[in-house]
Amino acid sequence: MKEFIISGNDAGQRLDKFISKAMPLLPKALMYKYIRTKHIKLNSKRAEISTRLNEGDKVTAYISDEFFGSKEPKYDFLSAGDKLNIVYEDENILLADKPQGLLSHPDENEYNDTLITRIQKYLYKKGEYNPESENSFKPSLANRIDRNTGGIVIAAKNAQALRILCDKIKTREIDKRYLTVVHGVPKQKEALLEGYLEKNESKNKVYLQNKKTDNNLTIKTFYKTLASKNGLSLLEIQLLTGRTHQIRAHLSSIGHALLGDGKYGKLKEDKKLGFSKQALYSYKLTFCFESDADTLNYLNNKTFTVDEVWFAKELFGFEIQK
Repeated sequence: MKEFIISGNDAGQRLDKFISKAMPLLPKALMYKYIRTKHIKLNSKRAEISTRLNEGDKVTAYISDEFFGSKEPKYDFLSAGDKLNIVYEDENILLADKPQGLLSHPDENEYNDTLITRIQKYLYKKGEYNPESENSFKPSLANRIDRNTGGIVIAAKNAQALRILCDKIKTREIDKRYLTVVHGVPKQKEALLEGYLEKNESKNKVYLQNKKTDNNLTIKTFYKTLASKNGLSLLEIQLLTGRTHQIRAHLSSIGHALLGDGKYGKLKEDKKLGFSKQALYSYKLTFCFESDADTLNYLNNKTFTVDEVWFAKELFGFEIQK
């Protein structure tokens, strides 16, 4: 015999639907028979299979223990990798340091092993995410970065957090900083670059233009030179607009292509130097709310960074200040 007390998440559903989830090893035909013959009761009485459950109801099953085992769930995200570098985590959000080469979201070529599926797997194993729960929220990313860019990505653990984060990103109340290595030494140690970007969808490439048209978008990129050595420079980048390939295309347009960039740079030459991955990393994030952030107000003015950025340390000995 086993007894179930109906929770708020299970209230409102039919008795047979609840039993199918609570006792997945019980064949449906046998389940219907047990309900009819009062081997399964609702509040100590016989009930119809279509009876809707209320919070606090008691379902009692007088059946063999063999039907109370659990069926191993098969979720796509369970085949994702286990490696997950967590920068920060609380009950509402998770900041993950995405490695270069890993997709943020599934695409037509890679469905199972992505950053979001790794996060879902991690939270599922912790017991914080249950896909079977009624009205269950699916952990989601509030922002994303390109496959070949590494760094901090924000994941929301609940719907309210996701809504707030998306609003704050839209109003530029979350400041993200990048580190990159470029060819050459910029004439100005720091500068605000402005231009107009147009995307060619078929080539998955963007182009910079000097004049505004109906087909392009305004972009603003601020850079600061942190160090220069052996014909290369380490820059910190602040995006004042967030467009596809903005950093890579904007810096290339002024003669300072990113090291290891195969689309806008000199990858053939860079490979000879031992660099086949683009030197671009989202290394710092600051919550700078200018308006109410509701349940996330506690994050205001907090800054989070990754532990290290491989190219900054390898080429310039740059250590990230916590």
